[in-house]
Amino acid sequence: MPVPILFTKLHCPMLRSKLVDRPRLTELLDEGVQRKLTLVSAAAGSGKTTLVSQWLETSPHLIAWISLEEADNDPARFLMYLFAAMNHIVPSLDEGITMSIQSQQLPPTDTMMTYLLNEVSVIPNSIVLVLDDYHFIQSEQINDVLGYMLDHMPSHMHLIITTRQQPRMSLSRLRARNQVIEISDSDLRFTSTEANMFLTQVMGVILSQEDTMLLEARTEGWIAGLQLAALSIQRSSDPKAFMDSFNGNHPFILDYLVEEVLELQSERIQTFLLRTSILDRLCGPLCDAVFQTGNNKESLPVDSSGQHMLEWLEQSNLFVVPLDNERRWYRYHHLFADLLRKRLHQSSVNGTVDPENSIAEIHKQASIWYEDNNFELESFHHAAASGDIDRTARLLDGKGMPLLFRGAIAPALHWLRSLSATEMNAMPSLWVMYASALLMAGHLAEVEPKLKAAEQAIQLRGHDGVDPDMIGHMASIRATLAVSRHETDIIIAESQLALKSLHPDNLPVRAATAWTLGYAYQLQGKREEAGLSYMEALLNSEKIGHHIITIMATLGLGNIQEADNQLHLAAEHYRRVLNLTGNPPLPIACEAHLGLARVNYEWNELDAATHHAQQSVQLAHQFGQTDRVVASEIILAKVMVAASDISRAAAILKKNDVIARQQKYVKQIPGITAEYVLVLIHQNNLEEAERLSQESELPCSQARVLLAQGKISDALSIMESLLADTEASNSKDEQLKAKIFLAVIFHEHGMIERAKSLLEESLVIAEPAGMIRMFIDEGVPMYNLLKKMMPHGNVQSYWHQLWMAFETERLRKGLTSDENRNMKQLQLNVSELKNDPLSERELEVLRLIDQGRSNREISEKLHIALPTVKGHNRAIFDKLQVKRRTEAVTRAREWDLL
Repeated sequence: MPVPILFTKLHCPMLRSKLVDRPRLTELLDEGVQRKLTLVSAAAGSGKTTLVSQWLETSPHLIAWISLEEADNDPARFLMYLFAAMNHIVPSLDEGITMSIQSQQLPPTDTMMTYLLNEVSVIPNSIVLVLDDYHFIQSEQINDVLGYMLDHMPSHMHLIITTRQQPRMSLSRLRARNQVIEISDSDLRFTSTEANMFLTQVMGVILSQEDTMLLEARTEGWIAGLQLAALSIQRSSDPKAFMDSFNGNHPFILDYLVEEVLELQSERIQTFLLRTSILDRLCGPLCDAVFQTGNNKESLPVDSSGQHMLEWLEQSNLFVVPLDNERRWYRYHHLFADLLRKRLHQSSVNGTVDPENSIAEIHKQASIWYEDNNFELESFHHAAASGDIDRTARLLDGKGMPLLFRGAIAPALHWLRSLSATEMNAMPSLWVMYASALLMAGHLAEVEPKLKAAEQAIQLRGHDGVDPDMIGHMASIRATLAVSRHETDIIIAESQLALKSLHPDNLPVRAATAWTLGYAYQLQGKREEAGLSYMEALLNSEKIGHHIITIMATLGLGNIQEADNQLHLAAEHYRRVLNLTGNPPLPIACEAHLGLARVNYEWNELDAATHHAQQSVQLAHQFGQTDRVVASEIILAKVMVAASDISRAAAILKKNDVIARQQKYVKQIPGITAEYVLVLIHQNNLEEAERLSQESELPCSQARVLLAQGKISDALSIMESLLADTEASNSKDEQLKAKIFLAVIFHEHGMIERAKSLLEESLVIAEPAGMIRMFIDEGVPMYNLLKKMMPHGNVQSYWHQLWMAFETERLRKGLTSDENRNMKQLQLNVSELKNDPLSERELEVLRLIDQGRSNREISEKLHIALPTVKGHNRAIFDKLQVKRRTEAVTRAREWDLL
């Protein structure tokens, strides 16, 4: 349920039919396109927007336009409109980008801008992006976004900024490199010739040359001043008297002129102008809503409707700017709007406005109209301006989906911070909203104090203040806080309290709470319960469009499937997360890349595993103080060990061990230690490996060191006990790992049949998931064990796949020719036997042939008829592509069948 976009903000304002041509300025704009930036910086009413719009009307460039306003000072909202504007000319932009921006995790701005500029770079046409009224932007983060854009945008892209003041971004480097054209107040002022053309051709005012020069001198060529003066002259009963008055000393020319213009309007027009001045955008029905407040609630006649008024104002040159071709939406000239608001405020302060016609009441009516027309964020802004706390809180709570969950975190925090403790105590739910907004903004340390303030306010109110749904929301927030600390018991207790207290229809919070509960169950190893909780979270979040919980629940399900050895299903869920996180991705996409790194590693796709591990590390760095970077680098080190880059893997593990211990990432330390023990074994540093495995109390690591030391019985004892533990806990992934390693130990202990039996059992489990590395990582012992097997049934093909992977691994590591067959023989071996392998009986016959037994001796030994032995011989010869017994034995040895 995304926040809707006001598309009128993305249209270049419509031009009036009559304009003064200004070739000296359009030439500057033409020249500016050859550089990176055109900065049009001048006072209000100087004609900045008109100049750029007039130039663009005949421009051959692709145009993206954003009309900025105060609400766009929020980085998420600014980026949402930036991508929406660019989407008009770069249709390849990812459709999920708006969802990503409005999610609780705004992607890093550098990443987003890199993605945008990469897409722009493939567009062959010249592109102009216009940011109109940039003076509204005070955010350093947004200034940084534009600084990054200017540094990296392609040569065929150009940026135009119109502003009343110099932007806070650094322009010195652009100036030094001659990459900026600047148009200022002095450039925009009308010359005497232009002033005369404006007065006569546009405003229809005929003055003497002397009066024209007087107006131009007194207004200093300022366009708005000239227009106001011309309006006054048009409507003045005595233009000469006006000029005589204007010739006097007026220190506040603007106020004087506006007063002149307003006083010449009817009372109804004046009231309309003042009331509607609070609106950033105007349309007929919206104007009707705010005009019919207080004593003006009577029905408007058709000819004085809001739409008619707007059209009349445009025809009368009264500072309205159409925003679309249909002329349904308008805005006031910003300067005119500012002055009207100032006048409205003065009327309110002077007490000349009754309460039913107050500014607060006008804002309230605007809020009601916006809400009725599904502009919830705009409705929230006007409700906040009206001072109606109850209404603002209700709007923030949303219709089934709080605005907080739809990208309105910054405006929500701005409003909540403006409230006093007394106002918050009167409505304890405001404290809870405050805590929720702080949690989503990442201000974790500030969350608990707000929850305690809510509890104190509830206590002061007694039973009247106890709302079960609010209690449930508080518990859900605390459960989420505990997730960041992996505090399982607290997560479960708070989640269960939340689900017990929350209203059944409160799906946003219930979805988030089901996820936290699933996470706690997963930490406990209760995978079935975790999967059910994640599924509940997913179903609820998809119903209401709760984007971030959909991502988190999908990740959770992937984790559970991976732990249950369902690697193909897990990979599907991880890939779905990558689609959901958009492009450029949200930081949470690191979890999906991490999962895909593990899965691809197990499939022996080491290049893909490396790619996903590196992507995970890069995205994890954007989280700040979490253990995600460490978790990502552990799998990267694992891939390096598989690629025989032992020294680099050791360096990564050492570095992350220090970080994990300093930052108290306790959950990651066992994984680091286990991988480092393997590195030490590879380096034949068994003494240090033994010390580390003993100190860390990692049974599997201890067993690996013991096996490497030749203490096979001790290793066997540990692993048999560990296997029993994994079976008791139903940890399917750990159980399979234990079985595979135990099969190796049995083999090394001389217990061949038990080893083969356990390995075949493992193959049956691993085959549906296509696991490879779990076997290859056991090295030569597993290779030797596999050589002694020829499995039956469904795992025959899988056995050959493992065999081929082993041989490829051996060749890759450059072992001697005595240890390997050449690749041609290897491929022949696999291709032949994969399609038609020797049966167990045929292998028995082959072994007896190798011993030099005659057909009759084989018949007696195996208790089968002589013709049957001869039939087995023919089958063996056919499969091995030979004609004689001696050739069969030689080929069998070449193919490691004996």
